[in-house]
Amino acid sequence: MFYGLEGALGVLLLLVVVTAAILYLVPLNLFIAAWASGARVSLLTLVAMRLRRVPPATVINARISAVKAGLDISLNDLEAHYLAGGNIVSVVTALISADKASIPLSFKRAAAIDLAGRDIVEAVKMSVIPKVIETPRIAAIAKDGIQLIAVSRVTVRTNIDRLVGGAGEETVIARVGEGMVSTIGSATSHKDVLENPDHISKHILSKGLDAGTAYEILSIDIADVDVGENIGAKLQIDQANADKQIAQAKAEERRAMAVALEQEMQARVVEAEAEVPRAMAEAFRSGNLGIMDYYKMKNVQADTSMRDSIASTGDDPSRQSTP
Repeated sequence: MFYGLEGALGVLLLLVVVTAAILYLVPLNLFIAAWASGARVSLLTLVAMRLRRVPPATVINARISAVKAGLDISLNDLEAHYLAGGNIVSVVTALISADKASIPLSFKRAAAIDLAGRDIVEAVKMSVIPKVIETPRIAAIAKDGIQLIAVSRVTVRTNIDRLVGGAGEETVIARVGEGMVSTIGSATSHKDVLENPDHISKHILSKGLDAGTAYEILSIDIADVDVGENIGAKLQIDQANADKQIAQAKAEERRAMAVALEQEMQARVVEAEAEVPRAMAEAFRSGNLGIMDYYKMKNVQADTSMRDSIASTGDDPSRQSTP
């Protein structure tokens, strides 16, 4: 009797295990929900999803949402997108939002955008509700040398057709900043920009800066324009200081050359004076100079030296009063 009870418990346990395995492979709740929602699916398809390691709940719930919204998306497409690493919930949500907003968007394009790493739901949302991007403070200099610092707000919306492979917000901000610098730089006076800041917006919009980007620029509004430094005057001061330093360097160069020339002339004088004794000796030997002539010359030199000494000290006897 004891062995009979153990056998019954073993059979019961086996039935429980088999029933749990069948319920796992055949999710009856999803089968019933799909049929009740009009998104019919066979039990074999649900079992095949389990075997392919695709969560039936995710795929069936996404298909139910699509069918209820009036979209016909096949299970094969949903499974393929999931196996490719995509987010089928986001894709279906984006397709429903695009359909309600009358935005043409196919499942193939939505799947490609999702696989490219873009947020497809946010992209569709931006197509319905444009986004405002504020540029950083951009400094530019007008032709009169005055610096202007401007901030603009760019209103953009997503261009679904260029979302895959199109440039992002950073490119739009960079192009708008380049256009602001170009427009301010071409202005004759900074006052013209301050009086008509809308000229910046019109000039930038005329360039088609949204080409090749994932966005369409709707408007560009100049939010703020501040007057910065007088860069032109500052550059002129710097140039004047540079010219001054150059002139000082050239003057120092000329002074050094003059000193060198003076030293050279003094060296020549010393060299010429060194030749005098030799010339005198030669004059004595040749008889051109006699002893008396030599003494007369020495007396003249002595008188000249005495006069120079008296003149430099102010001790001229003829000018001193007799006590």
